[in-house]
Amino acid sequence: MLKYYNFDIVFAEVPDEVSLAINITNCPNHCVGCHSPHLLQDIGTVLDETELRALLDEYKKDVTCVCFMGGDAEPVSVENLAKMVKREYPTIKTAWYSGKSKISEAIAVTSFDYIKIGGYDDAKGPLNNPGTNQKMFSVDSEGNMTDVTSWFWKNKKR
Repeated sequence: MLKYYNFDIVFAEVPDEVSLAINITNCPNHCVGCHSPHLLQDIGTVLDETELRALLDEYKKDVTCVCFMGGDAEPVSVENLAKMVKREYPTIKTAWYSGKSKISEAIAVTSFDYIKIGGYDDAKGPLNNPGTNQKMFSVDSEGNMTDVTSWFWKNKKR
């Protein structure tokens, strides 16, 4: 069962989007240098369709995207929530920040508009570092994935 610790409205997680970033707990990745080690614990509020609807009904006028921050322990549950967003809130995009090095074969990438993969590597830095090991992809309706990681780099035109 997915749980989340907290959420925030953010501007940097998905360029050109105002995102409701939901920090999902019970992370299985254990990245060295993790900026949110508390998310390793199985704590927080259950994140199901009812809870997500409540959040979106409150913030849907303020956001253009829902960004699931984690959820690698339950990729199908994350995908099901993304499908619900696409079905019930069609103007809101979906993004998933996965710490895995590849996308779970259990999900359809078309459930998301953006997918970030890659665990945090302190030596390579986050997405805004051109040397990062992490990758952000834009996903079209056909499932084609375009690497848009460079969108995070200063002075890079989109």
